[in-house]
Amino acid sequence: MSLKLEDVKGLGKKVDTLKEAGIDSVEKLANSKIEDLVELKGIGKATAEKLVENAKELLVSPKDEIKEVIDEKEIEEEIKKLEEKKLKLQGKKVEDGDFVLVKLTARTQKGTIFRVSSEEDAKKAGIYDEKKAKQGYYAPEFVIVGKPGFVNEGLTETIKEMSFFEKKSVRIPPTKAFGKRDPQKIERIGIAKFRRMNEGKNPEIGKEFTKQSQGQVLRGTITNVVQGRVIVDYNHPLAGQSIDYNLEIIDKIEDFNEKIEYFMINKGIPQENIKDFQISYIPKTKTLEITIPKMFLFQNLTYVKFGLAMDLQSHLSEEIGDVKFIEIFEKIPLPETPSESVMKKVEEFNKEQEEKEEPQ
Repeated sequence: MSLKLEDVKGLGKKVDTLKEAGIDSVEKLANSKIEDLVELKGIGKATAEKLVENAKELLVSPKDEIKEVIDEKEIEEEIKKLEEKKLKLQGKKVEDGDFVLVKLTARTQKGTIFRVSSEEDAKKAGIYDEKKAKQGYYAPEFVIVGKPGFVNEGLTETIKEMSFFEKKSVRIPPTKAFGKRDPQKIERIGIAKFRRMNEGKNPEIGKEFTKQSQGQVLRGTITNVVQGRVIVDYNHPLAGQSIDYNLEIIDKIEDFNEKIEYFMINKGIPQENIKDFQISYIPKTKTLEITIPKMFLFQNLTYVKFGLAMDLQSHLSEEIGDVKFIEIFEKIPLPETPSESVMKKVEEFNKEQEEKEEPQ
């Protein structure tokens, strides 16, 4: 049913005034400025505000209202489920193999915070970075209890002894955090050679430097330039330091699809892009198919795909066998050649002539 300007509540005889001013529909009235309406005869500020409000209310369809109610109901149900889950897990000790989320704050020996699990905490600590935020950097750590490779050795051991929603503070020594400083990982490179390795660029103290070595990518920091040599330290920046952590295990991941999503995030796929990947699971053959979205087709995902497949097959071995990555390159329509274009016009002309010659 189409709406008429006359349908707006409280308009009455002002319809003609509005139409004379070019406001001849509910949509135009809803989008009108109050200052423009009050210039019209017989319309004050309070009346103008009410008319615009009534027009906007009239434009809200029953479908919109129903959707809003449904959305609110879904949110309420989700909150209820989370509360029930929390009550179920509260105080329960974690078990080996549990998929959990760990909220943490990490500090150096000098008290400098370098890792947090929320944007709010990052802003409080003064380390918030918008680029990192968009990449989902400020999020709880995804950990499989008792399994290495997710957090450092000290945290792995600590989490194994905790309960859900237990808060704990712990100091992790260098040997179980980021390792001891190793003099063998400090390299001295002549400036001329460094420039060749660094695309002709001069060294800058404090900048990151990467190089290939025996099939591996080494990442270091330029710490000094002395007597014509560039000093590059490949030790972790926090090597040799004890690290203080505040921990809390805040969730247990039990849903199969959710586990897959967290493995993907762990491999560097931004959380906001996870929904763009089409995931299909075939229980009969234990095959997982992941369709790569268009935006990632021309990125080098070789190591990401290999690492993701290995993680899924290792940690979800009972459910997942083969992992297939599907890349679809849609056919791009080719432009017509001059000969094809001419033939098409000839065919169209012949068809028109045939239609004219047909008896009426």
